[in-house]
Amino acid sequence: MTTSRPSGRQFPADFLWGSATASYQIEGAVHEDGRAPSIWDTFSATPGKVLGGDTGAVAADHYHRVPQDIALMQDLGLQAYRLSVAWPRIQPLGSGEFNQRGLDFYSDLIDRLVEAGIAPVVTLYHWDLPQALEDEGGWANRETAYRFADYARKLAEVFGERVTVWTTLNEPWCAAYLGYGSGVHAPGRTDPVAALAAVHHLNLAHGLAARAIREVLGEAAQVSITLNLHVTRAASDAPDDVAAKAKVDTVANEVFLQPLLEGHYPAAVFPQTAHISDWSFVQDGDLELIQVPIDLLGINYYSTGRVRRLEGAPVVGDGTPGPDGHKSSEVSPWIGCDDVEFLPQPGPHTAMGWNIEPGGLTELLLEMHDRYPTVPLAVTENGAAFADEVSADGRVHDVARVEYLHDHIDAVGSAMDAGADVRGYFVWSLMDNFEWAYGYDRRFGIVRVDYDTLERTPKDSALWYRELVRTGTIPPAELAPTLS
Repeated sequence: MTTSRPSGRQFPADFLWGSATASYQIEGAVHEDGRAPSIWDTFSATPGKVLGGDTGAVAADHYHRVPQDIALMQDLGLQAYRLSVAWPRIQPLGSGEFNQRGLDFYSDLIDRLVEAGIAPVVTLYHWDLPQALEDEGGWANRETAYRFADYARKLAEVFGERVTVWTTLNEPWCAAYLGYGSGVHAPGRTDPVAALAAVHHLNLAHGLAARAIREVLGEAAQVSITLNLHVTRAASDAPDDVAAKAKVDTVANEVFLQPLLEGHYPAAVFPQTAHISDWSFVQDGDLELIQVPIDLLGINYYSTGRVRRLEGAPVVGDGTPGPDGHKSSEVSPWIGCDDVEFLPQPGPHTAMGWNIEPGGLTELLLEMHDRYPTVPLAVTENGAAFADEVSADGRVHDVARVEYLHDHIDAVGSAMDAGADVRGYFVWSLMDNFEWAYGYDRRFGIVRVDYDTLERTPKDSALWYRELVRTGTIPPAELAPTLS
């Protein structure tokens, strides 16, 4: 791959540059200091669920290496760090007593970030639901949304104004459809009725948590949510193919965007999923609770998808990555899309099998700006997994990742040129980590983690990103190997 866009684009001085991680993917220490099991502890310990039998028990050992990792962030010049809090470390059973040692860990982490001049962007839920709550029904149980609000209130009380941005949920699409629909993520359930209930209860959890945070901290609290909105194209202009795209958009994007930002569910979702659910889990007043003004909409972007409608077409079990980037399983996450076929995307591709299309990010940012012009945007995840190798000089010359970041960050600039109100960019990920069902086989980090020694080594992409942050200008990709 070579860059298809020119270097040298400048960003505003107040544009926020950061990186992102998730608690279960980096922390380890799953049995320490009062933390109880999460659904990902249970799922990853189940034979056959995670590639290579890997678990997050040690991960990148961030729990024991916070000072070292913050020093690394400082060296890279990061202005913000998007972290997530492990709910079972804070409240082991998901209800009742809070764990002071867990609260102290994150409070210390936040203090260290503030002292280092790095803005803490805190995600309350990045998929590690306490196993005790899953045992009671998990996100298919309405009560989980209320327990989440209690948890959010406690964090607001303890962390207070030290948090720059509060993000309620990360990618509820994955939590609902991959966790309860296709079963390729924790808790590994394959129940489409439960998946749709989870969609609603995650939306409700966002609204209740956002209200709890603002009740504690006032209207000055910056509240957000992060969505992995899907950029899906119809294979042709044929009405059937256009209808296929509309079906995917409805269950992938609109069931989150419309209730969160408009106060209603898309009308199309009810007939589209009527053979699965009557949506009786939506109670009077829920939509008013869900629709809370947000200060920032986080956008996670990796790839695009292409679909067609074809009666009798095989839509699952062929191993073809869908636009969510996960291989299809025996049970499809695309509930209500039984007659939709996801087509292979032309290359180039990352190690995940995801197509590389920077223009899709520009398209998505502009669409969100056009639809919701008063809601600021941030790219809260964007990055790529490649088969990194340590060279003879001890460095990781990850040329493909540098080029990927170069072109996608330029795509953000293109969207801003066209009027999109984008406030920041967070590269995924700060370091190599536990990549969910792929275990440690896929590396997204701009910093390499040696999983034997846990040594951290900035890759060329990290040095290139540091130069970008320092100057506010996109450096040439070919500059990366010369930086030190």
